[in-house]
Amino acid sequence: MTARAADRARYDRATAQLDAPLAIVDLDAFDANADDLVRRAGGKPVRVASKSVRCRALLERVLARDGFAGIMSFTLAESLWLARSGFDDILLAYPSADRAGYAELAADPELAAAVTVMVDDPAQLDLIDASRAGGDEVVRVCLELDTSLKLFGGRMRVGARRSPLHSPAQIAEVARAIARRPGFKVVGIMAYEGHVAGVGDAVAGHPLRSRAVRLMQTAARRELAARRAAVVAAVREVVPDLEFVNGGGTGSVQYTAAEDAVTEVAAGSGLYVPRLFDNYTSFSGRPAALFALPVVRRPGVGAVTVLGGGYPASGAPGADRLPVPYLPEGLRYDPQEGAGEVQTPLLGPPADDLLIGDKVWFRHAKAGELCERFDSLFLVEGDAVTATVPTYRGEGHTFL
Repeated sequence: MTARAADRARYDRATAQLDAPLAIVDLDAFDANADDLVRRAGGKPVRVASKSVRCRALLERVLARDGFAGIMSFTLAESLWLARSGFDDILLAYPSADRAGYAELAADPELAAAVTVMVDDPAQLDLIDASRAGGDEVVRVCLELDTSLKLFGGRMRVGARRSPLHSPAQIAEVARAIARRPGFKVVGIMAYEGHVAGVGDAVAGHPLRSRAVRLMQTAARRELAARRAAVVAAVREVVPDLEFVNGGGTGSVQYTAAEDAVTEVAAGSGLYVPRLFDNYTSFSGRPAALFALPVVRRPGVGAVTVLGGGYPASGAPGADRLPVPYLPEGLRYDPQEGAGEVQTPLLGPPADDLLIGDKVWFRHAKAGELCERFDSLFLVEGDAVTATVPTYRGEGHTFL
């Protein structure tokens, strides 16, 4: 029996009395992945990206482990909710236009102490001030650095379009503007190198593309390390008591952590290890989050139909954004139908051994987005479900 076949047997036994669709997290794999992130961080704390987890119970579990500290959130409403739930170090990774949220933040000293917001434009400060509604708490601010690699005099760009602040001079000028402005305090710098941390460099069947990605990432890491160090030095001239410099993501933890200028790294997807994180040479993890769909039809030889399945991930549309049939091994989509909203045909020899009501296990393309489809996660240890915990959705929250 292969390791994957053994996992399927465990998951089927653990959920034998549960009807699919359902989602699980294998805690043995989750904990092993957490240990690996800490190992790769080399002694620097790992801030957990909540968008890749979207479950309070699992955020609490990982933050209770040595080597993890703080949350990187994705909306202001989520940040305030987590702070009220007892989390006390929350970095909002994206600028917000949530006026009601800013009013709450500026009026509550406990929230203002727990949450740091992201800024890359003085106009965002204007929006915050206009939203205060009388609240006069100092708002903690993090500046975001654009990490993109610019080639050929800036005519070619590699990396996400995030912050407009690319140079040390640009980000230092914004830091000075904030330092002169009452009601705000710069406490950190964030630089997320998504073109390194979130792009696999060993895509099966594409050796030339994979080599090109590795060459790009090597150049990008070298350029960013030098520029990030210069940025931090420039900002520290304005803000000597800067609290943190955050960088990286699951795919770049060990490289980012090695930079002297970086004080902490961020990671989240590496806990669940969705399918997009199979294609890296720098690390390998264990799939921890899966979902099961029930077989409801057997339309012919070598074919079954499961209920649901159309759970595409965000990003540029493509086959790599679809969940992948994982267990039993050897199933594939019908190219004429793909993953359907209500039903999904699957083809392959294993289909002939599946009966009505059997479970087919899938891996989502991305991590936390799976939790937007399910109210709860069944936590599996060995071959038993040992707990059931709500996702954000299960607690009544869909923040985006």
